[in-house]
Amino acid sequence: MGLKSFFGKLFGSIDEAPKVTETVEYAGYVIVAQPKPQGGQFYTAGTISKEFPDGTREQHFIRADTHSSADSAGEHAIIKARQIIDEQGDRLFKDA
Repeated sequence: MGLKSFFGKLFGSIDEAPKVTETVEYAGYVIVAQPKPQGGQFYTAGTISKEFPDGTREQHFIRADTHSSADSAGEHAIIKARQIIDEQGDRLFKDA
């Protein structure tokens, strides 16, 4: 085991790439749950995207909510993304 791997296991790696746990379509948007690992916990995170005439736009999100498993964080990410879509709709992409 290398030092990076050792210290990553000891302290929780901050540079691990989020893994996709679920992808769903909702109201014309695509939600990709990507829980972000941090110190043995997982932040609620993901991407919301939508096709427009000028191309695909996407918006990343991360919440302070933490979970003990990637699956739990992924399920919560889908719920949060649906809430974001319901509240903001296409305004979500106004700066994208």
